[in-house]
Amino acid sequence: MDIKAFITSALNEDIGTGDHSTLACIDTSEVGKAVLKIKEAGILAGIEVATEIFLMLEPDCQIQVFIEDGSQVSYGEIAFEVRAKVHTILSAERLVLNIMQRMSGIATLTRRYVERIKEYPAHILDTRKTTPNFRWFEKQAVVIGGGQNHRMGLYDMIMLKDNHIDYCGSIENAIDKTNRYLSENQLDLKIEIEARSLEDVRRILAHGGIHRIMLDNFTPEALTEAVQLIDTKYETEASGGINLDTIESYAKSQVDYISVGAIIHHAVSMDLSLKAVK
Repeated sequence: MDIKAFITSALNEDIGTGDHSTLACIDTSEVGKAVLKIKEAGILAGIEVATEIFLMLEPDCQIQVFIEDGSQVSYGEIAFEVRAKVHTILSAERLVLNIMQRMSGIATLTRRYVERIKEYPAHILDTRKTTPNFRWFEKQAVVIGGGQNHRMGLYDMIMLKDNHIDYCGSIENAIDKTNRYLSENQLDLKIEIEARSLEDVRRILAHGGIHRIMLDNFTPEALTEAVQLIDTKYETEASGGINLDTIESYAKSQVDYISVGAIIHHAVSMDLSLKAVK
């Protein structure tokens, strides 16, 4: 991820021909201070990105960080203080808040899922259900919250899902074609394949040639049976409609991973504000 290119694009989108509100009433040489205030409890995320934004706009600005990414925060705390030209502070304000509020909301929700199953071996994974062009930040927030990233995109892991299998005609065809493709193109990518039933699991086990089995939309009872069938031969992943109320029942199966798209697309932004200090 080219963070600097993203920040440049985002600032251009916001500032356009100029921050005329600031240009109209504040001298370009005026220097000021501002603090990031926490307005609700949660897990803080995005401090490093915020720092990068300020430094891109004004390399000589001074930033003092009081709370690091991944910290549990409470209402009224101050995360950082920045001293810079007022034009810098006001131009960066909305981008900093948009990114930090979104990332902190995801980190906070992820931490809730992680804590819910901390007594079990399963790891929480994100999915590709992300905001276009903002995926890297959302996935970083998942890690800050204690989760793990699944594949970043379509390029860094093979995932043979129901549509792939149906278009190929069978589980076996999908696996064989994929392994030939990887060999012919000298690609070292892990293969995950979706199972929709216990019969699919049996067929995958009989055929082999993969690294992980995704057990999609299984009940907790069927998931437990599938994990026992696989018996550590391959990594196992539970997926499909799992939420905070049900995740523990899935974790009890001793599955290796549980992927939860909701940790990103159901996350609510944390309330933060950037306030001038006189």
